[in-house]
Amino acid sequence: MGTVVDVANKEGNGSAHTNKKVTVIFVLGGPGSGKGTQCANIVEKFGYTHLSAGDLLRAEIKSGSENGTMIQNMIKDGKIVPSEVTIKLLQRAIEENGNDKFLIDGFPRNEENRAAFESVTGIEPEFVLFFDCSEEEMERRLLSRNQGREDDNIETIRKRFNVYMESSLPVIEYYKSKGKVRKVDATKPIEEVFETVKAIFTPSSDKPPPPSSTKPHRRRIVRYVSTTYAAAIFTGNCRIATTASTPIVLMLGFDLIPRVLCVEFKFLRLLH
Repeated sequence: MGTVVDVANKEGNGSAHTNKKVTVIFVLGGPGSGKGTQCANIVEKFGYTHLSAGDLLRAEIKSGSENGTMIQNMIKDGKIVPSEVTIKLLQRAIEENGNDKFLIDGFPRNEENRAAFESVTGIEPEFVLFFDCSEEEMERRLLSRNQGREDDNIETIRKRFNVYMESSLPVIEYYKSKGKVRKVDATKPIEEVFETVKAIFTPSSDKPPPPSSTKPHRRRIVRYVSTTYAAAIFTGNCRIATTASTPIVLMLGFDLIPRVLCVEFKFLRLLH
């Protein structure tokens, strides 16, 4: 019997780079940062397919395939499942799915995962969606949730957090150096977090234009005092040119179109 990698290659038909043109987004964050909840929101709102490396491994074990049996035996023996095995499962899921937009949740877990994924699939992520959450908040969430997970106790939670810090943060730093990290403050309520996420996923062309910073023109009233009164309202775009004799020529700006008004007068006063 071959190694687990041999079995993965055989069951994956030894495929090389993914031929399908796809958009892949890595979703990273510590345990309890809310990745799963936000992935579900993104799927519903933006039509992505959510792939979880852990779910794919568990599904492969449950399938009873030769590959699944070998994965199960490795986990029982306390061995780490090789990156290539997980990557082949992800690659197969991408190729067999009719969608072309994917969220890969909780992967890559370390630098070796990252390098192997890009090498095996030929895919670079569009960006990394990083849910940043404090250890205290993640710990509080994990202890309060009721999902029946055996590892949701204080000791194992802290171990998981330490593994995340040591392994996943270097991946985030790598993609940050390439300008591909989209950081989200995950300590906020779910609805507020998703508002930030929506802004990241909404194309700039679909976003409403920012409000104009141009200040509205000040309106002034000019009262001409002479034998009779005349009044004109105009914007602040005006030029007053005097001559040796009346009338005075006023350049009035209406909608930025200069107009000329000649008025004979005795007194001129600006009222603000």
